[in-house]
Amino acid sequence: MVLMKRFIATALLGISLALPAQAEKLSLNAISNYLNGLQTAKGAFTQINGDGTISTGTIYIKRPGRVRFEYNPPEASLVMAGGGQVAVFDARSNQPPEQYPLSRTPLSIILQRNVNLAQAQMVTGHGYDGTSTTVTAQDPENPDYGSIQMVFTDSPVELRQWVITDNAGGQTTVVLGDLEKGVTLPARLFNIVQEAQSR
Repeated sequence: MVLMKRFIATALLGISLALPAQAEKLSLNAISNYLNGLQTAKGAFTQINGDGTISTGTIYIKRPGRVRFEYNPPEASLVMAGGGQVAVFDARSNQPPEQYPLSRTPLSIILQRNVNLAQAQMVTGHGYDGTSTTVTAQDPENPDYGSIQMVFTDSPVELRQWVITDNAGGQTTVVLGDLEKGVTLPARLFNIVQEAQSR
């Protein structure tokens, strides 16, 4: 009888070790730590625009405060943030880029030097669907600037997508491919003035 119990216990242990570990809801501190540790990254992205059209391209991230979206043809547009500004370059226009402060966009939340999602009134939603954790955040001092909804998986923690809702209620979804982290990214990738001069 003792041997039988021991056999059953051993068998159950073997089964539990063979099963994949269950994902868990990520804490706000774990997500903040992940974002703060994400210094540079590069990867492919797919963007679902508010009108239902789809764009693809390459994203370059250099925290704090810098990001570059290079869109593939036929769009071939460019959106970049650097020096506290966001610039939108239209490949079909000879006009200077449209610019506005990065601080007025929800993307600034994950590009700031020290991300702290646990601060009061920043997070308006924190959910888990069994495979991924979703966090919705806004600037607590300027909620009218819109919000960003981020989706993370764990083991290891990875940012998979975000949805930006602007102040007019329009939504843009960015789905990230595998990010190559710790890459060397030259400063010129995020220099709005230099980019404008080169066009």
